[in-house]
Formats: sequence, C-alpha cells, structure tokens
Amino acid sequence: MRLALLSVVGALLAVQFWALRTPARLHLPPTQQVQTRNPKMGIHTRLTGIGDERYIEQSLRQTREMGASWIVDLFPWAYVQPRSRYGYDWNGADMVIEHARRQGLTVVARLDIVPEWARPRNASDRYLDPDHYVDYADYVVAFLRRYRPYGVRHIIIWNEPNLSLEWGRRSPDPGAYAALLKIVYPRVKAAVPDAIVIAGALSPGDSLGGGTERMSDLQYLASLYDAQAAAYFDMLAVHNYGYKTSPDDPPDPSKVNFRRVEVIHDMMIKFGDARKQIIITEGGWNDNLRWTGAVLPSQRLRWTVDAYALAQQWPWLAALCLWQFGQPQPTHTYQDNWNFVAADGTPKAIYWAVREAARGSG
Repeated sequence: MRLALLSVVGALLAVQFWALRTPARLHLPPTQQVQTRNPKMGIHTRLTGIGDERYIEQSLRQTREMGASWIVDLFPWAYVQPRSRYGYDWNGADMVIEHARRQGLTVVARLDIVPEWARPRNASDRYLDPDHYVDYADYVVAFLRRYRPYGVRHIIIWNEPNLSLEWGRRSPDPGAYAALLKIVYPRVKAAVPDAIVIAGALSPGDSLGGGTERMSDLQYLASLYDAQAAAYFDMLAVHNYGYKTSPDDPPDPSKVNFRRVEVIHDMMIKFGDARKQIIITEGGWNDNLRWTGAVLPSQRLRWTVDAYALAQQWPWLAALCLWQFGQPQPTHTYQDNWNFVAADGTPKAIYWAVREAARGSG
C-alpha cells in the first residue's frame, strides 16, 4: 500500500514537473510584414503573463498596423522557472514571441524578476545576489536558445539598476551590476554568438537619498566604464522621458528631457565606446491633466510624432520604443495616460497620429 502511494505521488510530481515543458497550442495568424516610413519606430508592450491570446494577437497586430517595427517586452525569469532551476514553463513567452514573429516585429526581451527559490525569504523580486548570477545566466542562455530560431537576438540585462527599488531594495551598486554582465555575456556569446546583449537602461536624473535611492544615471554609467564593463555589452538601453519639455529642448546634463540621450551618447564617446548603438526602451509624454508631470494632449500628440521623426536623424540609435502600447485593465490613474490604446483596444488619437506619420492616411 505504501509503495503504491509513493508511486502515485511520484507520478503526480513527474506530471507537474513535465507540465512546465508542455507547450500550449497557439492560434497563429498568417505571417505579415510591417509597412512603415520609419524603421526605427517601436513601442513598449506589457504582454507576457496576460495569457489572453486574443488580446495579445490584437495588440501586436495593431502595433504592426501603426507602423512600429520594434517591441520591448518583459519576460520574467520568475514566470519561466517558478519552482526551481530544473524546469521551464515557456507558455507565456511562446505566446508573445510567436505572435510577434507572425506580425513581422523585432522583439527586444527584457529579462529580470527573480523567482522565490533564487532569493532570500521575503526579499524583493528584484533581489539578485552573486550566488545566483550563474542561475540567471542559465535562464538568459536558455531563453536565447529557444527563441533565436524565431528571430530574437536582443536581450536586456536587468532594468534601472541605478534605482534601489529595481536593485532589490539595496543601494545601487555599479560594480555588482558590472560583475553580473561579466558572467552573463561570455555565456551568451558561447551559446548564441550573434545575440545582442543590452546593458539595462538607467533611471534618468540626479542622485536621490545621497545615492542610496537612485544613483545619478551619468555617475552610474561612468562607474560602469570604470569597472571595465564596456567589453560585456553590445548595446546600451536608455529611458528617455520628455516630462514637460518638447523634443527640441536642447540636451543638458543638468536636465531630464528627451534629448538627454545625446548626453549619454556623448559619454559613450568620451569612454571610447562610440561604435555601440543605443536603443531607447522607454520614453514619451503623459497627458493626464491631474498629474503634475503631464502635458496637454495636443502637446503629447505633436511631440510624440516629432520624437519618432528625430530618432531617424540619429545614426547611433537603433530604435525608439516609447512607453507604452496599452494595458488590458485600466488603472484609473495617470498611468493610463501613457497608453496608445484603451484597455479594450480602441486606438487613442495619439495612435492615429503616429500611424499617419509612419504610414500615411491609407
């Protein structure tokens, strides 16, 4: 009896373990191509984990129809390896990657969010300690091996590591982030040589809390170069919000505006890294009139169109992916006013303006 019970338990555990590897059947549309006059136009989506294939297909189709060739999306490590380092659940990522491929979109995959088994009890899901750098690198390599055949090459290693919130509620530590890159990069290149490893975008602006809450993006980037991290990334991600100024507001190290990306590029030149491209993975303007950081809806519309046009003038910029396409549920806060479409998929005026600029009225 006891042996039979153990056999049943073992079988259930095996089913549970292997179920993580069983791909769901997808309902994929015919392959499409993006028609656009601006090949650098992109958008930040937040589709992984939604699990609603109809919503994902609609969002990516509308992205293509808008004239955007690029998307940035988060593929959390915690979703793919929720229980241990030995199993993978690719269902959510498969849904986004395969539908994006059918729409002709280039996917830039942000990889972070630490599973519970890889961090201390009650720690933030952004807490990654050096003991688990290799586990994280294993996930990055597995991700690329799975999705390189689907055209995925671009991976972002972490997000805003100069923020305490994104660095596991610890003080930002460019040396520790450089050490992470030095472990991930060689592993990636050995497995997928043509992968493009992107250093995570930094939160723009001066230091906060004496550098314990946020280290200045310029100081952090300089420290990365001092830590000899340049050889361990192929491209740099930048977050490029305009706040309350237009995209023609001139670049200035003391200001956070859309053209701050030029300040970042100048720093790269200073450190001998001019050959590398930048990709903007977040940015834009908000038009919720109850938020102090917002602009008028007409300003957001014009400035967004102008920003996409400006991106084409920067040969060192790979793509401009503004924040964000949409969300399946409204927040009823100013966060909804970053979106290009409403929660039900209805395009906002900014969607049509951007589409007109990218594709024309047809």
